[in-house]
Amino acid sequence: MVLSDNIRGAALMAASMAAFVSNDALMKLASTDVSMFQALFIRGVIATAIIACIAAWRGQIFARFQRDDWKVLILRMIGEIGATLCFLTALFNMQLANVTAILQALPLAVTLGAAVFLHEPVGWRRWTAIAIGFIGVLVIIRPGSEGFNSYSMLAILSVAFVVLRDLSTRRLKAHVPSIFVAMTTSIAITTIGGVMCLTTEWRPIEVATVWPVAAAAGFLVFGYLFSVMTMRVGEISFVAPFRYTILIWAILLGIFLFGEYPDEWMLVGSAIIVGTGMYSFYRERIRGRSIPHRNRRP
Repeated sequence: MVLSDNIRGAALMAASMAAFVSNDALMKLASTDVSMFQALFIRGVIATAIIACIAAWRGQIFARFQRDDWKVLILRMIGEIGATLCFLTALFNMQLANVTAILQALPLAVTLGAAVFLHEPVGWRRWTAIAIGFIGVLVIIRPGSEGFNSYSMLAILSVAFVVLRDLSTRRLKAHVPSIFVAMTTSIAITTIGGVMCLTTEWRPIEVATVWPVAAAAGFLVFGYLFSVMTMRVGEISFVAPFRYTILIWAILLGIFLFGEYPDEWMLVGSAIIVGTGMYSFYRERIRGRSIPHRNRRP
């Protein structure tokens, strides 16, 4: 079976979410021994080294680009750095559930950005599916209004930066290697971790701490690569809702690694999210059966 660009993009998005949440779980395991920024820096060094080796092996570590390519790449790095700084600041001053609630507006924000700036067609069925998926997220986290404060604006700003990152990735030309984009992203985040380490105490590194951080770096490499590839395949309005699958992976890892079993609200919300994803998949299959030369509407 020949997969459409949208289906491949959805699969890459789900894979990138699985990689990122696996990275998060391993970083959580290491957090008891080292500070978050220390782990972030060590993981970044390992991940950057892995990506650089892959890029060198493929002869793409010093790829030559046009001026317009560099402009787009710089915009993407600004989005990545801005999102990281805003998210971390909000995370340390807000409840995790509330920050997560704001960040789950990403599919809606990215879809809106794609419709406005990239002129992608977005039909009412996709808007409805994305909105219902977002309701499923709210069912899971049930944020309380008392948890929101002035730092909520930074969380919202981080969403805007992520939209900038994803839409910039979309504008990258086909000849720009994804591995090079992933490498610059890893370098940027590692630099942030190194700078923030200067503000915290550097703890001695134990052998037991190295393996989860190193494994996290491996998953991070896959996450970076898949996330870049995702934004270059298929329509953003179709692929974006599959970000919600990160919650499914989080449930599974929480059970197997930390013994954290979901409550009934988590199960109901997850069912809603999975349902919207399956509906989007069904709609893509319907569109795929239409005559090739017809103008398709999502």
